Amino acid sequence: MLAASIKLQSRLPAVGTTIFTVMSALANEHRAINLSQGFPDFDSPPELLEAVGRHMRAQRNQYAPMAGVLALREAIAAKVQTLYGASYEVDSEVTVTAGATQAIFTAVAAVIGAGDEAIVFEPVYDSYVPSIELNGGRAVICRLELPDYRINWQKVREAITPRTKMIIINSPNNPIGSVLTRADLDELAAIVRDTDIAVLSDEVYEHVVFDGTAHASVAAHEELAARSFVVSSFGKTYHVTGWKVAYCIAPKALMTEFRKAHQFIVFTVNSVMQHALADFMQNTGWYRELGIFYQQKRDQFRALIKDAPFELLPCGGTYFQCVRYRHDEPDVAFTRRLTIDIGVAAIPVSAFYSDGFDAHVIRFCFAKSTATLEAAAARLAKLV
Repeated sequence: MLAASIKLQSRLPAVGTTIFTVMSALANEHRAINLSQGFPDFDSPPELLEAVGRHMRAQRNQYAPMAGVLALREAIAAKVQTLYGASYEVDSEVTVTAGATQAIFTAVAAVIGAGDEAIVFEPVYDSYVPSIELNGGRAVICRLELPDYRINWQKVREAITPRTKMIIINSPNNPIGSVLTRADLDELAAIVRDTDIAVLSDEVYEHVVFDGTAHASVAAHEELAARSFVVSSFGKTYHVTGWKVAYCIAPKALMTEFRKAHQFIVFTVNSVMQHALADFMQNTGWYRELGIFYQQKRDQFRALIKDAPFELLPCGGTYFQCVRYRHDEPDVAFTRRLTIDIGVAAIPVSAFYSDGFDAHVIRFCFAKSTATLEAAAARLAKLV
């Protein structure tokens, strides 16, 4: 092995390999059923795949415009208008990104500088805090309150300082599956009113909301939309997580700063996939049926594991089911044992807390075929 000739001071000294990579590697090593990392084990719609081939053969294989293919930006704006009654200018307020993680990082980079603060909520998706820290900022943690993982808005008020530049929200929430309501957004609007605090709303599971509940998008909240970056994901919507195509919408002044960073972080996104997605988005029924599809998966998985030694926690959205287990051992150790001895991989929710807070809660992904879910449930039934 070649020894490094220089010494670097890490900009992320507390960051190691993500828990998703760790648990997926452990699952592969022990041939466990992988319900840890969040991706479907079934394919995307055939019409979408056919559109990719069609546009590839049509020689749409060169750079796309920096902001994204026009037809896709038009389709995004039309969808947002239809669902949320919000008008975003295609030329100046819609940008296609290389996945939602890039969109989140870029929005943070557009706002956060040295010494600035951004409020996040734990359990927190693992890219938020590193994005803040890499841009010289500091993450201020507000903990979602048990048992239902709700935001205590009074504590948010108390967390704001003159250095607060951004609040990051995530609904439906990964990893927990809780959802924000219109009343929550009203509380947030009241808090940031008459400030220069920007909001970053991670809504990548916007179409995966259950039990007849409508997704409360920041885009549909006129006061918040005027100060917000809203991020969504094609990967989550169309079962194509490996394509890494997403988008961000924001008012022109915010999007101008977003694009300044975007052009030097990634510049542009896969052209062929953008054209294919633009074609497929004409099938507006797809995302309207997605919540029903995944609610059936949720209900199936909950029924399959109802006799396992778990307390099933509420799941209002996403394709993740969290459970509280009854064994008196740390969740990291428990998920390792579950993977090695039982043959099912899950994610320990303590990984989403900066201090490793452990409520004996783990997360399963149910975006899997019936055969996969049944096989996993049969193994989990052996847990005592």
